[in-house]
Amino acid sequence: MPFIELQSNLPATSFSEDFVKKLSCSAAAALGKPEDRMNVVVKPGLPMLIAGSCSPCVMLSVSAIGVTDTADKNKEHSAKMFEFLTRELGLTEDRVVIVFHALQPHQVGKKGTVMSFL
Repeated sequence: MPFIELQSNLPATSFSEDFVKKLSCSAAAALGKPEDRMNVVVKPGLPMLIAGSCSPCVMLSVSAIGVTDTADKNKEHSAKMFEFLTRELGLTEDRVVIVFHALQPHQVGKKGTVMSFL
């Protein structure tokens, strides 16, 4: 059950429903997770600064159980997600930052319990 949160200073018009669905699909493929398990939030129009510049940028947070827990895995995920974001949003790689969070099953609640018990 991955959680994808994209924050950007790009306007809301840059993030159509189609983009959000493509982001979900791309992230699911990159992480090797079923698309129906994805949770995606896009927060546009934020005041942001990356590397000393307020030029258009994106910060992507990727939280998941069992697939974001090693440097080797995250290196692969990062390459795929950078390719998607730079292509779809017209940004250069230096305007995108990705943060990976490794979750444990007891940290994710669903259906009145936590994933440890599902």
